[in-house]
Amino acid sequence: MKLSERFDRRYQQTPAAAPLPPGERAQAPANPVATAPSAPAAPPATNASAAVVEVPVERRSLPRVGDVSAKLSPALASAKSEIHAQLLAHHTAQIDINHPAGIRRLLMQLTEEHFRTKPPASLVTAADRERVVEVLFDEVVGLGPLEALLRDPDISEVMVNRPEQIFVERRGQIELTSLAFEDEASLRRVIDRIVSSIGRRVDESEPMCDARLKDGSRVNVVIPPVAIYGPCLTIRKFAREVLNPEQIVALGGATAAMMEYLDAAVKTRLNIIVSGGTGSGKTTFLNVLSGFIPATERIVTCEDAAELRLRQVHVISLESKPQNVEGRGAISIRDLVRNCLRMRPDRIVVGECRGAEALDMLQAMNTGHDGSMSTLHANNPRDALGRLETLVLLAGTELPSRAIRSQIASAVNVIVQTERLRGGARKVVSIAEVTGLQDGEITMQELFAYTQLGMTPDGVAIGFHSATGTRSTFLQHFRSNGVELPGSMFEPATQPSLA
Repeated sequence: MKLSERFDRRYQQTPAAAPLPPGERAQAPANPVATAPSAPAAPPATNASAAVVEVPVERRSLPRVGDVSAKLSPALASAKSEIHAQLLAHHTAQIDINHPAGIRRLLMQLTEEHFRTKPPASLVTAADRERVVEVLFDEVVGLGPLEALLRDPDISEVMVNRPEQIFVERRGQIELTSLAFEDEASLRRVIDRIVSSIGRRVDESEPMCDARLKDGSRVNVVIPPVAIYGPCLTIRKFAREVLNPEQIVALGGATAAMMEYLDAAVKTRLNIIVSGGTGSGKTTFLNVLSGFIPATERIVTCEDAAELRLRQVHVISLESKPQNVEGRGAISIRDLVRNCLRMRPDRIVVGECRGAEALDMLQAMNTGHDGSMSTLHANNPRDALGRLETLVLLAGTELPSRAIRSQIASAVNVIVQTERLRGGARKVVSIAEVTGLQDGEITMQELFAYTQLGMTPDGVAIGFHSATGTRSTFLQHFRSNGVELPGSMFEPATQPSLA
């Protein structure tokens, strides 16, 4: 029995109810529509039998979504497998990944020949043949069944738990799709195609890997023996178009006053940290902030997997490199940050601080590289400062705590907190300024905040953005750099009514 089948039998069943006294029957499910038809009851076990009798348990039917039309019938699926096998056996030399039009023509020719010589029992229409060609083309050139999901603009995340189980996040809600890979080997081929395209590898000695697609979408791969029930693939899609500040305001992610303040902060070269939890939109918002950088400046980005898409012309993108099969040749984010200091950057943008590179980034901010930006995992601005201090300690330097905090207080100017709220909405929930060091503690003040007032019946958070009433400590800095912010933008907003 396959591990994935064992998983189905053990974990994808209705939660076991409390034991019932003899003679009593279990209650029917409250929502019969949401459950599959019950399996026939198994005969009761006798007391003399020492073996445990496995009683079939009702399966919970999950809502499945996806392009149902893309799912082939058994006859077409069998034909597709035969055509694919024929392609690999006799036409491998004709496959040129750089010439997709030629591959499509070859697949159409093989499909026509197959249905001419081996027609299935049912009538094959032109639409059926075209669908077989599309599925084959996605498998040979693209990412198989994932291609349809990656083309869907409403899907922001694709999660492959096992070859036969693919989840997506659509408009902030997680849904189970009707798509699946044929087997584990086909999923592994797709994984190898992704990681090899950027010069990385994933195998039993390196079972975890971060990668990216050509459009910058983030990819994470975990394979056995770490993933017990088969390869796992997670793709965080990036929108085809980079959001601009107007779209952020229109979507309710921030107010016009907040974006105006951040525009001034970026243009006058304040150092900014974007913090938040996983999936809260940190990288997306960092892309938006980078749009405020003047086109005349030289920007160097350092990332683990290149995800930032800056719209300026003078941009140098650096990407870390894992070690090779011999355990050598690794290039860390810290190495990239150190090297970019010799590249005459006007701005340094670190995709994410998660290790010892935090120390080098702070030193760069304190030694003339003003206007640098990065992201950080933290629950709130205060925690972001504490996490930054912890990351500096990972550098292995025996710096006292006060020296580290002094570095942070002088290097970091603004912290932008993002959060993914209930219902899937991503918002800027806080903008705070670091004001200095007092009695050994870093002091800060919050300028803008998001207040959640309640929830809609369908589970979507309701709230509003408002200034806190505290004026920025950098107003004189803004004026000296030719930016005048109106005092009204720091006045608190009136709480809206929920009615």
